[in-house]
Amino acid sequence: MKKVLSLFMIIALLFSVAACSSDEKASSDDKKENVTLSYASWSLGTEKEQNLERLMIKAFEKKHPNIKVKIDESINPTDWNGTLAAAASAGKMPDVFALPQIPSSLSNDWLMDITKMTEKDKDFANIPEAVRESATYNDKVYAVPFAQHFLGYLVNKDLFNEANLDYPEFGFSLEEYTKSIKEVTNINKGVAGTNHAFSVTDWYPAAANPDMGWYTVQDGQYSLDSKEFIAGANLAKEITTNNYAYESLPDDLKANFKGENPEEVWMNGQVAVKWDGTWGVPALVEKGTFDFDFIGLPGGRTGVTNDFVGISKTSKHAEEAFLFSKWMSFGKEGFMKRMEIAEKEGKALNTLPVNADPEILEEYFAINEVPGIKTAYDNLDNAVVEPVKTVPGYVDARWEAPTGVKVGEEANAKVAVILDNVIKGNLKIEDYAKQLDQLADQKSKEANEALKDK
Repeated sequence: MKKVLSLFMIIALLFSVAACSSDEKASSDDKKENVTLSYASWSLGTEKEQNLERLMIKAFEKKHPNIKVKIDESINPTDWNGTLAAAASAGKMPDVFALPQIPSSLSNDWLMDITKMTEKDKDFANIPEAVRESATYNDKVYAVPFAQHFLGYLVNKDLFNEANLDYPEFGFSLEEYTKSIKEVTNINKGVAGTNHAFSVTDWYPAAANPDMGWYTVQDGQYSLDSKEFIAGANLAKEITTNNYAYESLPDDLKANFKGENPEEVWMNGQVAVKWDGTWGVPALVEKGTFDFDFIGLPGGRTGVTNDFVGISKTSKHAEEAFLFSKWMSFGKEGFMKRMEIAEKEGKALNTLPVNADPEILEEYFAINEVPGIKTAYDNLDNAVVEPVKTVPGYVDARWEAPTGVKVGEEANAKVAVILDNVIKGNLKIEDYAKQLDQLADQKSKEANEALKDK
């Protein structure tokens, strides 16, 4: 009888302990502060569309019922930095916001130092080192790698097969790139070798020389007077002026193609090798009528571009903001949920994994069946990072800096105008390469000096 009583007492005690634990947990949950985070991004679509980003926000709120995410509509995609600056002046910065460029946001003193939150985070440690470093300035982390895309070429295999030509595959050479575009072009039959050549000057130096970066930049130094850059600019001019690219064709030749814009012409199967990012793949999978693949850049290289978000320096909810940013981007739990929602709701996955966790990659490539993208991911060690969002001074060096050169009606043409006119055959790159190189190095030095105290 005593044994029976003892057993009942043990069971009662266990229930009592469980009840106390349950009460304590409920009490703990009740004590969690109700928080509202403001979030601004250009990738949210409309409330009616309910795209994948909005569905991810709803899933986050369901997992964290004490945190509500309010979309800040005041930040205008057509003037992102301008409206962010206005919000900062008014003391109304979003807690979390998409970053067109990290350096400009850092120099504006908008970004919170999130180093302590990242240094012990296991998921953050699974982000490739080059990507982590691109969000790090003066040994401090100021941005969250949010999404990852590849830049390179997509190939319409059908056009090459119909012309009885070998289509280029991942690892193709610069010579094969040029030959393929020239041989497959047949403007009279409505076949263009490529969509445009304006990106050739950006990727060519890195494809020709493994020691060069995008637009030649490496460790803040440019080599725009190098033989590689000059060769790339002249190849772009050759493609454009010899009518191998659809977008630069005169109107009378464009009449041989079907479509109101370059994207329609590509989707109608009339461009053989298209410059694009992997964000263009979902539309091809869904609506494409031809056999295609992603082939990256010549030399077996792939351009990598990342999107970033920042946490406002004035946010009162730093930990919650980081938790939300992680869920939407590099967190394993969040990305697994992203894939689950995409499959369940029939939504296209709009980013490659930022987190290199094996389970994530296995699941992702089970869903994404474009062979070239898997090959590119397996060769990330040979990738070249596009510096637009991360390298101080790059936007000026590549596009915005005034050159003092008169071009047409412009007395002080910007860098982009010079390069566009070189590619269109109106100017010779050899006449301007040295000046462009010195200007780029100057802008790089100025931008890095401005960040020294950050």
